[in-house]
Amino acid sequence: MSVNVRASRIAVAALSGMAALQVLGRIAGSTGAERRTSLPGDELVPTPSIVTDHAITIEAPPDRVWPWLTQVGWHRAGWYTPRWVDRLLFPANWPSLEQLDPALVHDLVVGDRIPDGPPGTAEFVVAHADQPNLLVLHSSSHLPTSWRERLGTGIDWTWTFSLTGAGSGRGDTRLHLRVRASTRPWWFTAAYLLTLVPADYVMGPGMLRGLRSRVERQDVMEWRPPLSLARSRRHTNPQERPGR
Repeated sequence: MSVNVRASRIAVAALSGMAALQVLGRIAGSTGAERRTSLPGDELVPTPSIVTDHAITIEAPPDRVWPWLTQVGWHRAGWYTPRWVDRLLFPANWPSLEQLDPALVHDLVVGDRIPDGPPGTAEFVVAHADQPNLLVLHSSSHLPTSWRERLGTGIDWTWTFSLTGAGSGRGDTRLHLRVRASTRPWWFTAAYLLTLVPADYVMGPGMLRGLRSRVERQDVMEWRPPLSLARSRRHTNPQERPGR
């Protein structure tokens, strides 16, 4: 086999792999119907540069999945991503919690802020909260201020978590995560498409699988409604999270 033929085959394989990751990073786990449906929060980013849809079925009803979403965030419960991802990409954050923490679980309301970085950096704002079926997080703070001021970069995005009955008759939950992002300028959009969309094949489905394993493990244990425990103990200082 000539060097040129070998190089051509390697190039074709690499391009095919990149194309596959572009597709999987956008749609892994979701159905065509889920991708076509409109969700609350779509209106917040009406002309997105990128849309990704990931979904998973969890063997527990929505009201037992919901508490896990209320405790997410930086120096809170994390995002339930794989441990190696936490260690490699987010070493300054704590590993994702493996259990519900009554001091973190609380009733989310519109306007609540969920940290996604050290104080004064990235955060999400709750745009919609309909317990236990819908959570929409909105952010335009996920780029450093210096990038926004000097380079004119920007990202405006939403994370929508939709929890519905899976239709199995067993009380399962279909959890659908949709991310809509509007980015600027063109070169930043191109960089996002080339890097973050393929990475989302690891991050998005990895987060959903991590959430599923925790919920299903908890669900076989004695169930205590954590929301009722948390109302009088809402956690206000993430640096003092118990049990860490």
